[in-house]
Amino acid sequence: MLLYILKRLGLAVLVALTVSAISFSLLFMAGDPAISIAGENAAAEDIAAITERYGFDRPVLVQYADWLVSAAGGDLGRSWYFDLPTTEIIGDRLGVTMTLGLLAISFALILAIPMGVAAAVRPNSLIDRAALFISVVGQAIPSFWFGLILIVVFSIKLGLVPASGSDSWKHFILPTVVLGYYATPAIMRLTRAGMIEVLSADYIRTARAKGLAPRKVLFKHALRNAIIPVISLAAVQMGFMLGGSIVVESIFALHGAGYLAWESISRNDLPVMQALILVFSMFYILFTFLADVLNAWMDPRLRVG
Repeated sequence: MLLYILKRLGLAVLVALTVSAISFSLLFMAGDPAISIAGENAAAEDIAAITERYGFDRPVLVQYADWLVSAAGGDLGRSWYFDLPTTEIIGDRLGVTMTLGLLAISFALILAIPMGVAAAVRPNSLIDRAALFISVVGQAIPSFWFGLILIVVFSIKLGLVPASGSDSWKHFILPTVVLGYYATPAIMRLTRAGMIEVLSADYIRTARAKGLAPRKVLFKHALRNAIIPVISLAAVQMGFMLGGSIVVESIFALHGAGYLAWESISRNDLPVMQALILVFSMFYILFTFLADVLNAWMDPRLRVG
């Protein structure tokens, strides 16, 4: 197990380095970063001063090495628009995104696991077909379109919840549904497949033959084993949700890190965008690594190795 975890850790480090290189290259994809800061109509003296101030005249590899060392120490540069440390700006917004992500994954688990269990208990039944239909619809509907429909129905027509902002818990209801529903299909299908496989196992038949109550067999013996890969998938989905919150936060004007990404793009604030890509990627890598560790801990073959 230790060897497996070390291999996964090494892979995570390589992915992190690759992401950091791609993130750093954003500075130069739009052309000369000094011109981006000063503006296209800036004087040559101003552009030269900015180039010297930020060190853009140094070799790219030297700039990347310095930026990587600073990033490892928690310094992700300064915002061109706010002239503040990017870590301070992102730190002020990250709480909203983390709250939305936790609410969304909780909503997805609460919705998907019961549907997956019900569908597995009665395969090819009306419940099973309804669960699969909800799963297909969840993958087919774009998040931005689903969010706009919910705003029109529940905010504009019915007036039940606010359409935008992050002032109270009510502002998180619609974004939670939109972001959580996107993760529901994968969790539901995995729960269904795992339950169908477990319910056909020998120890489940033995438990039934001993006269255990069906509810006890279903939840204590079957679901407890089928839920292990679902938890791992939920960890990966959580990391994906944090990055995917950009669209949802933009629709509902939640002033989190996702909305900050949209603002940074519109303002051409590349250091903030660069830092956000790195932060979101690190969260995804972290949650994926934790899922791998959990799988290794629960897998008897890896535990022996």
